[in-house]
Amino acid sequence: MEISTIIAYVLVVFTMFFGMTFSSANGFNIGALMNFFDAQSIFITIGGTFFVLIASFPFKSFTHIPRHLKMIFFKNKQDPLEYVEILTELSKEARRKGLLALEAKAAEIQDEFLKESVLRIVDAIEPDKLRSWFDQKIDYISERNDLERKIYDMGAALGPAFGMIGTLIGLVNMLKNMSLEGGAGTLGADMSVALITTFYGSVLANCVFMPISCKLEIAQGRDLLIKELIIEGVVAIKEGENPKYIRDKLMNFLTEDEIRKANGEAPSKGGKSKGKKGKAVES
Repeated sequence: MEISTIIAYVLVVFTMFFGMTFSSANGFNIGALMNFFDAQSIFITIGGTFFVLIASFPFKSFTHIPRHLKMIFFKNKQDPLEYVEILTELSKEARRKGLLALEAKAAEIQDEFLKESVLRIVDAIEPDKLRSWFDQKIDYISERNDLERKIYDMGAALGPAFGMIGTLIGLVNMLKNMSLEGGAGTLGADMSVALITTFYGSVLANCVFMPISCKLEIAQGRDLLIKELIIEGVVAIKEGENPKYIRDKLMNFLTEDEIRKANGEAPSKGGKSKGKKGKAVES
């Protein structure tokens, strides 16, 4: 469980609750929460946002949401160091018994991507063609990840947009209903109803869609980093590299703390790892 995510959302809710109910003159007033509830505004902002998302994306895109939430709220149990050790052992096995011996080893592997990758190097495929195949697969995975996050990025844009639409609807109705007989006595109440849709839209974008998109990008980036580590390892095995060299090469994918752990040293504060193209990735 990602405790930091849970705590952050609890604090966000508390911050808004505090701002809605507390005043320096009267202290807490729970009844003030009703000032921020308007069924019509909720329907316009939240309903409009989700209806447009449904119209913009195939329904299958929404079936991925539970998996995305799992990635956000639960820690990724994949340990890059474990993959380094597995690939190092596979390289030693390949040196001793040949590449064909890895086919039996692949049956014992739980990770589907690693299993598929190991089976690929057993086939009579040249290393250059194998690397090209893996690069293409990584590109497709990256593209799919971008498309999956697009639904949240679009939601973050639509929330404030429908908040503004709701505000305009409210203002039009307010101006239409103003009369000389009624005066301006209800102007404040009508204006608050018109503006509350903007509040809903901002909350929807900044407290729901944007954090999900950001956390999902980080989770997908870590998963992609491990896949790149696997690819480098299996291609090196296919090329017949020395197991010690393969291990040292794969250690470049680890954070400083993971390298220290591998070497039996005490962890340091912070640390970054480098991906396939040398881009730093926070641990």
